[in-house]
Amino acid sequence: MQKFPMTAEGLAKLEEELKVLKAEERPAVIRAIAEARAHGDLSENAEYHAAREKQSFIEGRIAELETIIPAAEVIDVSKLSGDQVKFGARVTVVDEETEEEKTYRIVGAYEADMKVNSISISSPLAKALIGKKVGDSVEVPAPGGARAYEITNVAFR
Repeated sequence: MQKFPMTAEGLAKLEEELKVLKAEERPAVIRAIAEARAHGDLSENAEYHAAREKQSFIEGRIAELETIIPAAEVIDVSKLSGDQVKFGARVTVVDEETEEEKTYRIVGAYEADMKVNSISISSPLAKALIGKKVGDSVEVPAPGGARAYEITNVAFR
């Protein structure tokens, strides 16, 4: 079985999502399907078709989470330190062209979320940063052309 690196927080989020899907979402959609069925003709019943589609999504996500969670390899980031970029690091970079500063956390593929600046270990930026130190510059391929970043900080908090 393939193992997936993940932080403890990332695993907890996935476990919570699975719990909510099984305990709340699944029963709610089953009730919605039963209610829509009670309205009669299913061929033109938009509520029924929407509920079935939602059920399909929920069941698919449950199956996906039940595959990912047992294969998670939790890495305790609190025990990591040093000045070299590795999994779990919070890396501050400055775009050498725009001087814009951003901090990213390098996490597992299934917990990456750009809304909170968590990037997947398999993303082009993370791949370029891994193994580098403060002061190093990296070049990252991007759709609009390569971007250059300078690493200004590495932290494991």
